[in-house]
Amino acid sequence: MKKLLVLGIIVGVGYFAYKQYLAKQDETDLWSEPTQEPDLR
Repeated sequence: MKKLLVLGIIVGVGYFAYKQYLAKQDETDLWSEPTQEPDLR
């Protein structure tokens, strides 16, 4: 039972960290487009 609880906590923390990583990637993608050099070709 204790192992299951520890496993659940680890999975929960991993999921939270993954969600934070995806949010950071979305924000980076959002800001990278307007700050790019204009394509003057």
